[in-house]
Amino acid sequence: RPTQAVYIPAIHLHMTAATMQVSQKDFQKAQEQLKLLKKDPGNETKLKLYALFKQATEGPCNAPKPGMLDFVKKAKWDAWNSLGNLSQDNARQKYAELVSSLVSAESAGLKKEASPEEGRHDGYETLIVTTKNNITKIMFNRPDRKNAINHQMYREIIKALEEAGKNDSTIAVITGNGDYYSSGNDLNNFTNIQPGEMEKMAKDGAVLLKEFVGHFIDFPKPLIAVVNGPAIGICVTVLGLCDLVYASDRATFHSPFSQLGQSPEGCSSYLFPKMMGLAKASEMLLFNKKLTAAEACAQGLVTEVFPDSSFQKEVWARLEAYASLPKN
Repeated sequence: RPTQAVYIPAIHLHMTAATMQVSQKDFQKAQEQLKLLKKDPGNETKLKLYALFKQATEGPCNAPKPGMLDFVKKAKWDAWNSLGNLSQDNARQKYAELVSSLVSAESAGLKKEASPEEGRHDGYETLIVTTKNNITKIMFNRPDRKNAINHQMYREIIKALEEAGKNDSTIAVITGNGDYYSSGNDLNNFTNIQPGEMEKMAKDGAVLLKEFVGHFIDFPKPLIAVVNGPAIGICVTVLGLCDLVYASDRATFHSPFSQLGQSPEGCSSYLFPKMMGLAKASEMLLFNKKLTAAEACAQGLVTEVFPDSSFQKEVWARLEAYASLPKN
C-alpha cells in the first residue's frame, strides 16, 4: 500500500532511503539498534520513541492520565496521547525511521562536540564560557539534549554569571550550542524521586531557582540573550530580565506552564504583562501559546529578529560594537 516519507521536525535529520512498510522483524531490529547508540538522543526524542513504541505495540493511548506532579509519567502520557489514532503499522514505520535516522547521524559524526575556543574558561561541563574582545559568552552546551537544563547546569550558569559580573568584560551574552537555544528543564531532574523525598526536592529546588533568577536580576552589566533556536520554559521567562534579546527567525518561544501544572517563574508573571500587556501575557503564560520570533518581537519580548542565514554574523557585529563602549 502507498506510504509517505516521514518528516520529524524535532531532530531535523535528513531521510535518504525510500520509506517502506516495516515488518515486525524490522521493528524488533530497530529496538536492538536503539540499544547500541552511544549518545543519549535527548528527552524530546526519547519521548517520541516511547510514544511510537507504545502506539506500535498497544495502539492508541488507553492509560489513565497521570497527576500533574508526576512530571515524567505525565510527559510520557502526553507524547503517547498526541499520536491519536495513528495505526500500529504506521507507528512501527515511524519508530524504525526515527531509529535509523539516529543511527545514521551518529555514524556520520553529525553530533560533534564544540571545539575549544580562545579565551575559554575552565571548570564547566554543561556550558562553554569564553571571554574575548570584552565579551563574556555563556553558551548552553548540551546540544544532544537540546540544551535542557539539569541541576548541574543551573549551578554552572550561576557560577558563570558571577564570574562575568566581576571580570573585565563590558557585556555578557547568553546563547545556545546547536539547533536549540534551550528546551527548558531536563526531565531527568524529576526521575528517581522517592515519595518521601518530594518535599525536600521541592524546597531544594526553590532555593536553587531563587539563586538562579537572582543572578539575572542583580547582574551588574548589560546582559544580552542571543536566541539561536527554539526556547522553552525558564529560558523564555528569564528573557524579561535581559537588557536585549536578539532572535533568529527560526526561534520560537513556549512556556507551557498550565499544561504541566507549573507556575510561571523568572518574574514573568510580573514582567510579561508590563512588556506585552495582560491579554497577550495571559495567552502565553496561562494558555501555553507558542510565539514565533516575529510575534515575540511584536509583543516586546524580543528586541529584533534576524534571518537565520545571517543571524550570527549580524548579531555578533553589533555585540562587538557594544563591547567597545566605555565600561563605566
